[in-house]
Amino acid sequence: METSALEGVLAAVRDGLSGVLVLRGDAGIGKTVLLEWAAGQALDMQLAPVTGIQAEMGMGFAGLHQLLVPFLGGLDGLPGPQRQALGSAFGLVDGPPSDRFVVGLAALTLLTDAAAGRPVLCLVDDAQWLDQVSVEVLGFVARRLYADRMGMLFTVREGEGQAAALAGLPELMLGGLPEEVAGELLATSADARVDRRVSAQIVAGVAGNPLALVELAGELTPDELSGAVPLGWPLRFGGRPEELYLARVRALPAGTQTLLLVAAADPTGDPALVFKAAGQLGTGPEAGEAAGTDRLVSWQPRVRFRHPLIRSAAYYAAPAADRRRAHAALAAVSDPGADPDRRAWHLAEAAAEPDEQVAAELEQSAGRAQARGGLAAAAAFLERAATLTPEPGRR
Repeated sequence: METSALEGVLAAVRDGLSGVLVLRGDAGIGKTVLLEWAAGQALDMQLAPVTGIQAEMGMGFAGLHQLLVPFLGGLDGLPGPQRQALGSAFGLVDGPPSDRFVVGLAALTLLTDAAAGRPVLCLVDDAQWLDQVSVEVLGFVARRLYADRMGMLFTVREGEGQAAALAGLPELMLGGLPEEVAGELLATSADARVDRRVSAQIVAGVAGNPLALVELAGELTPDELSGAVPLGWPLRFGGRPEELYLARVRALPAGTQTLLLVAAADPTGDPALVFKAAGQLGTGPEAGEAAGTDRLVSWQPRVRFRHPLIRSAAYYAAPAADRRRAHAALAAVSDPGADPDRRAWHLAEAAAEPDEQVAAELEQSAGRAQARGGLAAAAAFLERAATLTPEPGRR
């Protein structure tokens, strides 16, 4: 059923129309896998992927910029007001705060102009972690597509309210796998015989969640899977992938945990930046080659965690003091000229107590965000700046 729904979107785009679908479901239910499947079926289209990252939720237009970068060559072809609004939103030109409606029109025009030459498929993963203005603009674009040879696929984690701007768009709720299919996935992942009653118990324990089934298959022994040894209950790690990932991170050498922490704290995915920051903490790239690390993250061509839950586990497995040191290292290697706002945010996350200098840098970032029309980002910077302001009256 899920792939049929995605095929419907792709067929509409190929027929010269447009298609939009929001995939909702719990973590590990298969939303990202479905996006990857759709990308594999759309090799005749221009793919525009973007992934929401929690660390960038306070940076206005960050998600929209990530999505539109491949199409910015068409910026000069936009009507003047749209070109000015989008350029200002992305910090490409000086100007007054961008009107969000005009930014939405500019994004719509840029994408549909590109689709006139070759169909475009936007793949928006973890939309609940996009910055608020980006998800609002993308929702605006999605509602205005008709015969534009464009498709937009979103994934949203169930229970998260940040993607409310997508409400009303066509959506598909994903549930767990049926027992028979789930049992086949468990047996295939375990590469061993699984007793029917044991399989039914595991499938029920994880509510058919595919990620949980795959990960548990690698944790249970052949004797447990065959029923020769009673299956512990509740399931190991509670059948929750996030607890399993946390255990895997904590089992790694200290240097590898440090490298993973830095990677988790950095939203850019730039391996050179991550390795440089980790070097500030006495950890080299070789720490990323420790046994078991490849089950969690890949380093080239970009740093990519196998699942967002792994990023969270790598970050929160560390004590707060270590997280602050990781952010301080990232701030130290960030270019203050090219990326002042992200550097300021890292400095804020590294601060253990009020710091007027950091507060001042955050205030400057708020000014830049407001000038681009990113009011939510400006508010986030100002709120953090107030927290870090030492003088009570000024705070």
